[in-house]
Amino acid sequence: MEISRGLAESCAKTAARRAWLERLPELVRKLEAEWELKLGGRPGGEEASCSYVAAATRADGTPAVLKIGMPHMEALHEAEGLRLWDGNPTVRLLEASDELGAMLLERCEPGTALRERGEEEQDAVIAGLLRRMWRAPLNGHAFRPLSALMTHWRAETLGQAGQWRDEGLVREGLRLMEELPRSAPANVLLATDLHAGNVLRAQREPWVVIDPKPFVGDPAYDATQHLFNCAARMRADPEGTIRRFAELLGVDAERVRLWVFARAAAEPRDDWTEGGRMEMARAIRP
Repeated sequence: MEISRGLAESCAKTAARRAWLERLPELVRKLEAEWELKLGGRPGGEEASCSYVAAATRADGTPAVLKIGMPHMEALHEAEGLRLWDGNPTVRLLEASDELGAMLLERCEPGTALRERGEEEQDAVIAGLLRRMWRAPLNGHAFRPLSALMTHWRAETLGQAGQWRDEGLVREGLRLMEELPRSAPANVLLATDLHAGNVLRAQREPWVVIDPKPFVGDPAYDATQHLFNCAARMRADPEGTIRRFAELLGVDAERVRLWVFARAAAEPRDDWTEGGRMEMARAIRP
């Protein structure tokens, strides 16, 4: 059974994840039998760092993808989100086991990632996909508010205080992580991790979203992950890059800027040395 480097590195960080990785072969065998699957290699475009992903074929010959998530706070309600989006514009959910943290997903073919296209095309495609994903969840939904994710991140970052290089910058980011969810002009179901590596070429639609991490909150937040993945443009012209993408999304560019700053300044990380996101935070500091 092949494990990606990213997944191995993620699992090495905690005892719970290491224990999950030891159990993974057993989980795979159980699901192969229960869902009558034949597994074979990785699907195109999948380089998951928080889950085991394998190409699968169902008993009736339908191509699919088996995905088993490691213990991971952000992805808790992925299956529920996929049920609500129901293929519009996400990958379709074929089977799910909440107990095992497993899903059987529609396979995107040819499965090439949007990141292979130019960034201006990425901007347009991702903006269109996000606008389709933003909707009010049904009454009684299980999705957590975006503030829950921010509370989780704030606690992690505060636990790393001894590594901070610029306390004032980090504190301002932490303040915004607390304030921005409260001042959101609207609250919709978010993807939270949509970037060009999580958009695949498919036959059913030109581009399909994979790996959503649903929370309910400010649509301006959903601009951030794609912008972080456009590092060269953000270094050269952060304000202009943010403004152009916000216009495509139809959201307030100032709120996008504040969300990007908050994440760049105060999101938990393994390395707090200067450069990268800290430089970005300084460039767009309120």
